[in-house]
Amino acid sequence: MTPKANWSYPTAIRFGAGRIAELPEACKAAGISRPLLVTDKGLAPLPITAQTLDILEAAGLGRAMFSEVDPNPTEQNLSAGIEVFRAGGHDGVIAFGGGSGLDLGKMVAFMAGQTRPVWDFEDVGDWWTRADADAIYPNICVPTTAGTGSEVGRASVLTNSDTHEKKIIFHPKVLPSVVIADPELTVGMPKPITAGTGMDAFAHCLEAFCSPHYHPMSQGIALEGMRLVKDNLPRAYVEGTDLEARAHMMSAAMMGATAFQKGLGAIHALSHPIGAIYHTHHGTTNAVVMCQVLDFNRSAIEDRIEMAARYLGIDGGFDGFRAYVADLIAALGIPSNLTGLGIENPDVDAILKGALSDPSTGGNPIAMTAENTRPLIEACFA
Repeated sequence: MTPKANWSYPTAIRFGAGRIAELPEACKAAGISRPLLVTDKGLAPLPITAQTLDILEAAGLGRAMFSEVDPNPTEQNLSAGIEVFRAGGHDGVIAFGGGSGLDLGKMVAFMAGQTRPVWDFEDVGDWWTRADADAIYPNICVPTTAGTGSEVGRASVLTNSDTHEKKIIFHPKVLPSVVIADPELTVGMPKPITAGTGMDAFAHCLEAFCSPHYHPMSQGIALEGMRLVKDNLPRAYVEGTDLEARAHMMSAAMMGATAFQKGLGAIHALSHPIGAIYHTHHGTTNAVVMCQVLDFNRSAIEDRIEMAARYLGIDGGFDGFRAYVADLIAALGIPSNLTGLGIENPDVDAILKGALSDPSTGGNPIAMTAENTRPLIEACFA
């Protein structure tokens, strides 16, 4: 039996198979009468997208779509989306897809009424207060993957096309008004995307669990999120039509993104610049560097990981947990190093600079410096 529920944490979530049919109700609840559906280039021609547009059109909400969204969305994608939003007289966004579609859609709703450049709202101090809160349009998120958890986040990641840096843009009102989490929409995910997005959810939970910051609620959510991934990602990968496993993975994705309010760490500090420079898949990159980061942080997290291993039913303490992660990555067909992702002759200096300036460094259990992070990067290519 696949789960079905209504949640209000951290926003209103309509969870369960077939609930995409409730999209018109969700638009009404959010105060949206002329939505723009924002998705990525790969999803635009697929049947699940056509089905969603049919639902909107049948409800008198039109079938407007913007899909010029790159795998790592840029400010150029954002500008194009805002132009379509304004030209169409839209009053809200339906962000539809994986992390790229969700992040870009949320940013279109956020920026369509602003006059300052998007980089003025980077997640630095209180920069979010620079925004005109009254000019932010509502957004509804409909995830079609189970990984980023962007559907329950108050921020989006954008890649600066000039500097090749990933930046986190934050505002409390970026949080979606409603989320429709329908596992039927994830059934068609190819195996590599199932694997990469699933490991993204695991990375969020793992880094939140290991973060030294104090947030007991996130700590518990992260631990249970790891269990859901452990029990369900292999099932979803092997049998893509396993709706129960797909549903639990959607929960794990939202749990990971909720938990990382506690902090992220070196996994994301590395994957952000690597993805920005080499255009690798974010979740897959997280998986590739995960074991090396576990080793890097061992002295600070060994006791905590041993506790997690007991809860997850993994024998052997820290070493057993690390071996489990390595075996899972291999079983999912993910390379064991960054060279296997096709990165040759890497610019270690550029990756190092990007990693040390990434906000995720603040949540790593071991302080990241030029002296200790360079060997970590090199180990990820070994």
